[in-house]
Amino acid sequence: MKKITLLLLLFSNLVFSQNQELDAKFEKILAEKNDDIRIDKLYLLTGTTSETDATITLKIAQKLLIQGQKRNDKITETFAISLFSYQALITGNKTKSLKYALKSLEMAEKIGNNNLLAITKNRVAHNYLDPVKKKELYKEALKNAELGKNVNFQQVISKNIGAIYTKMGVLDSGLFYLQKSEQLMSSKKFTSLQSSVYLELGNTYAKMKSTELAKAYYNLALKKSKEENTIRNTTSIYYNLADFYYKLNQVDSTIVYAKKAIEIVDKTPFSNDVMRPSKLLKDIYRNKNNDLAMKYADMYQMANDSLNNLQSLQRNQLLTFEEDLRQQELVKVNLEANEQEKENLQYIFIAIGILSLIILFLLLSRSFITNTRLIHFCGIVGLLIVFEFLNLLLHPFLEKITHHSPILLLLGLVGIASLLVPLHHKVEHWATAKLVAKNKEIRLAKAQKTIEELAIKTENS
Repeated sequence: MKKITLLLLLFSNLVFSQNQELDAKFEKILAEKNDDIRIDKLYLLTGTTSETDATITLKIAQKLLIQGQKRNDKITETFAISLFSYQALITGNKTKSLKYALKSLEMAEKIGNNNLLAITKNRVAHNYLDPVKKKELYKEALKNAELGKNVNFQQVISKNIGAIYTKMGVLDSGLFYLQKSEQLMSSKKFTSLQSSVYLELGNTYAKMKSTELAKAYYNLALKKSKEENTIRNTTSIYYNLADFYYKLNQVDSTIVYAKKAIEIVDKTPFSNDVMRPSKLLKDIYRNKNNDLAMKYADMYQMANDSLNNLQSLQRNQLLTFEEDLRQQELVKVNLEANEQEKENLQYIFIAIGILSLIILFLLLSRSFITNTRLIHFCGIVGLLIVFEFLNLLLHPFLEKITHHSPILLLLGLVGIASLLVPLHHKVEHWATAKLVAKNKEIRLAKAQKTIEELAIKTENS
């Protein structure tokens, strides 16, 4: 019991320290003012965890989403939803993955940042089953990454294009893009998961029957994955080596690498990755050794069950994340509704204020305001306020029907001005002329009354 309590305490301390470390990284990254640098740092922060621990990555996505909405940082918010899409894909929830990938792409298109578009398009492409459509989307993402001048994104997306070409059997094109990815990788001190590029080059050369080059790249991938300390990538390389030798009918080498692929993930969070190598070993031993065949058959089944359980757990986490997202969307909608209500109230107060000023001016112009120039000036200012208020009311409507097109918006405003300006002059002339005439009548009446009073006084005296 004491041992269990001690282990729980150690685990809670570890989780707490991890959370503190992540929070510190968030603050530093989100404080970055340059959008492209912030996107690059977010990608590098989550690039490794996405391939190592889905649970931590989901927590990161949640925190990024909350922080993005709190700070009104649309880029961080979009990145979080895109990351959520990628994790849904890894855990086998392809429907949710595509839904959120498309949502993040729509948000990125409104923002217009090329590096954000590169990430979101890349993750949308992951969800397509049609290799031709997948390839085209990857190419679009690569164009955005080139416009954004981000070497990391160019390298990763070039690798994805090369890998899809290789799977399609278009090996020359596959090799071209993979070599491009390798060149980009060597041009920068740090790029994400270099071992995966070497692995794909090994697979391409294997399909091209260039055995020695395939071996060289597989070994280079293995060396790099150990430097990166990515267990999941290392076991994948071992499995691909085993499969490579299996196709060459070199059974001994196949067994060695398949066993290494199993050993490296044994008793780790990625133990379900033993599925492919254990199946390969089961097939090898099927007609040679029934005991070993049974051993690896059991291992395959256990890994399959473990994977299903893990995916079920992660799907539950995705559902809770989605509920959090829904609640945050509701809060956002309520805030927008409140803002709209405040804006409408301001319009009402402005309208009431304008009407009050006009009435007050008309009343005062009969008695207190007697200067003709002042009447002209007040009339012009009042009418300007009225027409500018109308322009303010019509502007959002114009933006909506023109879909924010600058050319159409300009034409709309010019059209309104062409109607309002002549009307403005006519009303101004009519109003000021009437007021001046009325004012003159009042002044003449007062003058006449004064003369009459003086005449009466003179007669009496």
